Amino acid sequence: MLVAGLAAALACSPAVDARAELASYAVVGDAIPVSLTGAGGDPKKGRAIVANRQVGLCLLCHSGPFPEERFQGTLAPDLSGAGSRWSPGQLRLRIVDSTRINPATIMPPYYRIDGLERVTPAFTGKPILNAEQVEDVVAYLATLRDAKQ
Repeated sequence: MLVAGLAAALACSPAVDARAELASYAVVGDAIPVSLTGAGGDPKKGRAIVANRQVGLCLLCHSGPFPEERFQGTLAPDLSGAGSRWSPGQLRLRIVDSTRINPATIMPPYYRIDGLERVTPAFTGKPILNAEQVEDVVAYLATLRDAKQ
């Protein structure tokens, strides 16, 4: 039921341009140590993506330092302190494809397009976030150093 709800919510969010090519990346241990874009992201844009219920949908499952958002999820780890718990490379892998860490996760792969089942037509062959957006989210989450912010 939760996965169906997440799929329905993602179906309503705007898809990334189908012509955008996915950047190649290498997984090293439990991380993608190199930026997908070759540059760091913008933490301010990353926060906007995380808090936006039409783009990232992060708050469907996660909670965090978003006092303006009344309804936040409790199914996944609180994002407060994420930058203390995980390196930018570890955060990047969790966003790109969290199934590499936990095959049973309900978190969708935000930057993987192959091997997926029951993909809404709006996202067929397209990532949920583009490389720049992934880097923006990584940059923002890396700033979250305290458990209570």
